[in-house]
Amino acid sequence: MATMTMVQALNSAMDVMLARDPDVLVFGEDVGFFGGVFRCTEGLQQRYGDTRVFDAPIAEGGLMGVAIGMGAYGLRPVVECQFADYIYPGFDQIVSEAARLRYRSAGDFNAPITIRAPYGGGIFGGQTHSQSPEGLFTHVCGIKTVIPSNPYDAKGLLIAAIEDDDPVLFFEPKRLYSGPFDGHHDRPVQTWAGHPAAEVPIDHYTVPLGKAATVRQGEDLTILAYGTMVHVALAAAGETGVDAEILDLRTLLPVDIKAITASVRRTGRCLIVHEATRTGGYGAELSALVQERCFHHLEAPILRVTGWDTPYPHAFEWHYFPGPRRVAEGIRQVMAG
Repeated sequence: MATMTMVQALNSAMDVMLARDPDVLVFGEDVGFFGGVFRCTEGLQQRYGDTRVFDAPIAEGGLMGVAIGMGAYGLRPVVECQFADYIYPGFDQIVSEAARLRYRSAGDFNAPITIRAPYGGGIFGGQTHSQSPEGLFTHVCGIKTVIPSNPYDAKGLLIAAIEDDDPVLFFEPKRLYSGPFDGHHDRPVQTWAGHPAAEVPIDHYTVPLGKAATVRQGEDLTILAYGTMVHVALAAAGETGVDAEILDLRTLLPVDIKAITASVRRTGRCLIVHEATRTGGYGAELSALVQERCFHHLEAPILRVTGWDTPYPHAFEWHYFPGPRRVAEGIRQVMAG
């Protein structure tokens, strides 16, 4: 075991897989010599050479197309899109080729590719460095979508993604990269609390895709969250004093329907929290899922606390995504329902 930040845990996952499987390779924008804009790939090119860890042009459509071709021929590429906001030029390759390759070829080919992308706000990156596009990909059959909330899960989920035989979108919350997020605060100056004390195994292990984690047990209310919002939900629940159960979904597609329905049927109430825009966001799918399967157990309407339906505001991003105050208000509203 070793104490790791999320950046270090992700680096360790790729290190383990590069050493373990000669078919694994890492490429993307600035991931080689520079070690990645967030240093997630630091030292990997020096360790494994520039034929297995290498830089690529700023051409996301090309990155995804090359990765798909590599996967079809038996390699397991891990391609980094420097920011999730940059992924749109590669969208067609991902949804029209990677997601459909196994079905279109009747199982003759598949795309065992992992696409890593830092996502979400909190670093004043503006409109082109802060978006949360996970809902776009959960709409597409054939792609798995993963979002970790802590270093231990980040490493185990990334290894599981690399070993998976289908394409995986692996979104990494930037606010959680270099230290523990203190969800009790709404302002950026108070969001980091130094280095985390997250114990992560040094060697190979996996966290299964499609399995949620109960990070807080409770009987009064179920909160569904993922990524950074897990920590915000934990802070809000503690401040309200409500006996809330919090599920960290970890994988959005496939989502752990069994864990969600079991929790909501027991508590009778459900609050959904995500950073992305409200309309068409993944929370709408979660709300429908709960409504269809738990209607007769609900004691109050399902509520969503999300980002606003506006372009991402640069100067006011800390008012855009949910903080503990907004989530706490949501908890109280559901409890009063």
